[in-house]
Amino acid sequence: MKKVFVLSLVIFSHISFSQDTIPTLDETRWDMFKYDFGNMFKGIGHSYARPFHWQGRHWAQFAGVVAGTALVYTADYETSRFVRANRESVPNWIRDYGSFYGSPQNNFLATSGVYVVGLFTKNEKLRRTGVLLVASAASSGLLQQVLKSAVGRARPESGLGKDTFDPFNSNRRFHSFPSGHALLAFTNAYAIGKQFKSPWAKAGIYTIGAIPGISRVWDGQHWLSDFVFAIAISVATVESIDRYLDRKYDKKYNSEAEHRAYLKDKKTSWDLNFGAGTVGVVVSF
Repeated sequence: MKKVFVLSLVIFSHISFSQDTIPTLDETRWDMFKYDFGNMFKGIGHSYARPFHWQGRHWAQFAGVVAGTALVYTADYETSRFVRANRESVPNWIRDYGSFYGSPQNNFLATSGVYVVGLFTKNEKLRRTGVLLVASAASSGLLQQVLKSAVGRARPESGLGKDTFDPFNSNRRFHSFPSGHALLAFTNAYAIGKQFKSPWAKAGIYTIGAIPGISRVWDGQHWLSDFVFAIAISVATVESIDRYLDRKYDKKYNSEAEHRAYLKDKKTSWDLNFGAGTVGVVVSF
């Protein structure tokens, strides 16, 4: 599925950049598709370019994420042992869901489905959401594949220990960091959570989105630190692309007045936020 998506990106990129005005309802679905596909492609590029625009504060915030992951890393043996020991107490349907939804093929089918519905109904909010989902999944998914190979961390099931690294080893036993299932599933959950203002709704969606990543920990495929860093990548990617799409679509998730207030208040931050209206890690670019 990934190969098909990347190939499509190359084939259609030349027509995507030819249109840069927001389509209206009286335009054809083909016009809307070209506009949306261009935004997917450019949104991915935007997310990769953000580190080149970071200031000192941003690098300090990134260092905080790395430090947090390192702290979890120190307890990887203990957390892995605990989670795996309790695996059998988890209902089979939850374990099956975690394995099924976190796979790249099923993930892209789900995200593409949201966009297709928005395109055929000419619903700009749904199209925008679909663009955000597809672009975020593609951006974070490619990044995690590169990191897995470059870091070469051994999986728990290999029995080699959490400190074993063999960069660029093609054997999947050395593709533990970060967790792909966690990254793709939580990327979707974080993007979908933007549709809701209720902190309880967001918390529920984030919990569902975290299950595929946790399932990989109790299956011995990943360490907890692999999961934690994947979540950070997910949030950062969605926020970066969402920021880019703010300039490309008139309609967002709520009313126009709420949209303007959202844009006015949007600031760059990497914070854990558990207050009224927000739950989880907030990263804005």
